[in-house]
Amino acid sequence: MSLLQISEPNQSKNPHQHRYALGIDLGTTHSLVAVVRSGRSEVLAFGQSPLLPSVVYYGKKSSRPIVGNDALNYADDHKNTIISAKRFMGRAKSDIKFSHPYDLSGNHQTMPAFLTAQGEKSPVETSAHILRHLKNHAAAALPPDSIQGAVITVPAYFDDAQRAATKDAATAAGLNVLRLLNEPTAAAIAYGIDKNTAQGNYLVYDLGGGTFDVSLLRLSEGVFEVLATGGNSALGGDDIDRLIAHWLIQSSHLTPADIDETEKSRLAKLAKTYKQALSSQDSVVIEVEIGGILVTQTLNNDMLSEIIQPVIRRTTQSCEQVMRDAKIDKSNLNDIILVGGSTRMPVIQNAVTAYFERTPLCNINPDEVVAIGAGIAADQLINQSNETLLLLDVTPLSLGIETMGGLVEVIIPRNTPIPVTRRQVFTTHQDGQTGMIIQVVQGERDTVANCRGLARFELHGIPPMKAGLARIEVTYAIDANGQLTVSARETTTDIISQIQVSPSYGLSEEQQEQLLQAGFIHAAEDKAARMLIETKVEAQRELLALQSALDEFTDLLSDEEQTNLRHHMQVTADSLNTDDKAAIDEAIKALKVHSDHFASVIMDKNVKDALTGTRTSDW
Repeated sequence: MSLLQISEPNQSKNPHQHRYALGIDLGTTHSLVAVVRSGRSEVLAFGQSPLLPSVVYYGKKSSRPIVGNDALNYADDHKNTIISAKRFMGRAKSDIKFSHPYDLSGNHQTMPAFLTAQGEKSPVETSAHILRHLKNHAAAALPPDSIQGAVITVPAYFDDAQRAATKDAATAAGLNVLRLLNEPTAAAIAYGIDKNTAQGNYLVYDLGGGTFDVSLLRLSEGVFEVLATGGNSALGGDDIDRLIAHWLIQSSHLTPADIDETEKSRLAKLAKTYKQALSSQDSVVIEVEIGGILVTQTLNNDMLSEIIQPVIRRTTQSCEQVMRDAKIDKSNLNDIILVGGSTRMPVIQNAVTAYFERTPLCNINPDEVVAIGAGIAADQLINQSNETLLLLDVTPLSLGIETMGGLVEVIIPRNTPIPVTRRQVFTTHQDGQTGMIIQVVQGERDTVANCRGLARFELHGIPPMKAGLARIEVTYAIDANGQLTVSARETTTDIISQIQVSPSYGLSEEQQEQLLQAGFIHAAEDKAARMLIETKVEAQRELLALQSALDEFTDLLSDEEQTNLRHHMQVTADSLNTDDKAAIDEAIKALKVHSDHFASVIMDKNVKDALTGTRTSDW
């Protein structure tokens, strides 16, 4: 129960001060804003609906951006009406392989901008206009200057770049970001899973307008932990609409190539109305003209289930992967939570029920549940509630550093709970080395070539010393928003260099799936490659050490000993040009006979020098 603080007359500085924090679901198709009032999280309505279309119009018919329902009036102006901008957030132009009607600027390695009648508009700027509209709408419903911040939800599978882009959009909209919260986590908060006293496993199935996320959550002793996440950042209700539209096109004996973008957009809108109608009735009669051909069809839920099987199949595959990652079977799940407008469809609910062999939870409006949970989390953060839930989100992919030979040394494994800080000590490879390049990589493979480079920076000022003597402490730190900071410190001089990893683009759908699966598919191949590279690196270090020793102590060896040592050093060096590990091992073995002899000679000299001029009694 909440308590009122009572002050003596005229003693309270702010006798009627209210503090509110917003919970914002920035969705691909629709966005919502929620706030806790009178102890209850509620979604603020826009007229008759709580859903604000995530649409912005930048056309000539207006001198300023138009957001939401009003922007839908200009939907036929495809190039200037930006729909589903979230799909473009944090992505490179080369990664955008899905169909869209927009003209994009920028090079292939940076996040593009939409070319509109009002100029170039980036996905971040478009999202900022939506967020500002939500903020202004909430401000009109709340006391003046009472909004202290916002919790903004993102798909669980958003990577560093996509999260950073979302945070940038919120900052541009004038919002104080309290936290970025995974959408499935917000849904679980809305269902009050944190109030359960017993340990339990919960799977959140979130199919929205443009993204699909699945997360496996565990509640244990008051700690709410995300065991594993997966999904697809370009899969949702929009794809269902397109599949229905393509089915209609095939019914007219035409192909999608025969239809222009305007016609496809019209058919997708009609498909959406048919889809929604089937949520409340068994069948719908369709009469539509396509390319001058009148198509008459009757669509029922059984037929719809067949049409959208590609979407259903891809969602269940993601569920399977997440359960494998968490090492949890379907029988060990306490509940399945449905989230997202697309889960209103009976065919989706039936598919989930059939796959998990149990009825999922969907008694909270699937459109609103994420915003409601975000509102609760925001209220807890702004008021420092004692009931604040401990949330342990996880890293979706492993984070590591490049080491000699192009190998990846994993610092933070995938599915590690965040926030997290991990440190590891490295050293120099060559004598007198005074600098080091830190290459940050992400992925599940053993070699840098097969992972994704996130960032690189340099550490200078390492004291010149023998190879292997310097100590470089590398720290990876991920905060609660998923923001990665990497630092490197030379321990003797305390010189530090660091970088905040905010890459200019995110992972494409294909890259996400490939990076996750490649580690399993190529496990044996990667193990063999790592062993070969490690053997080569060790041999190179041995050759460098021997050459350094020869430069200093060559006079300790006879001419014959020098010739034999140099010969075997050359044989070993030549073997490194091949990928024959057995030949390299044989060359190292032969070299070791001569290098061990050289080491013993050097040791004898050092001992002799240490004892020279001393007496037995000194010891």
